[in-house]
Amino acid sequence: MKSEPDTFGIHDLLNKPKQTEHWDGVRNYQARNMMRDDMKLGDLVFFYHSNCDEPGIVGIMEIVREGYPDFFAFDPEDKHFDPKSDPANPRWIMVDVKYLKTLSRTITLKELKLKEELADLALLRRGNRLSIMPVSKAQWDFILTLE
Repeated sequence: MKSEPDTFGIHDLLNKPKQTEHWDGVRNYQARNMMRDDMKLGDLVFFYHSNCDEPGIVGIMEIVREGYPDFFAFDPEDKHFDPKSDPANPRWIMVDVKYLKTLSRTITLKELKLKEELADLALLRRGNRLSIMPVSKAQWDFILTLE
């Protein structure tokens, strides 16, 4: 799961009550579908800082609440408001994440691109700008060896 550290970084999550926060504002259908259909209670997730000097994986989170309606989509005062989203048939979903760990170092995008073992990692596919991407068990395990 990617976020810009100036908007919401790993330290912001660390400082939230119970080190838990909803992951809101996702406005891409493919990413929404992953949150709605694939993310399950207890799943582990990498926290990735994007759009910064050194993009990369900075920490690990856990899914502590499965997909539910992103209530910000219904709030006309919120930047993520969607007038076409209906509470009776919500268009956008969020999950709750809990901070587990800050990595001992950032595993940079540049470094990930150099690893043959990660050739199929969604993050490294040309043109992929999704904020949420799947990571296979083999990819997860390999990435953890890089720390």
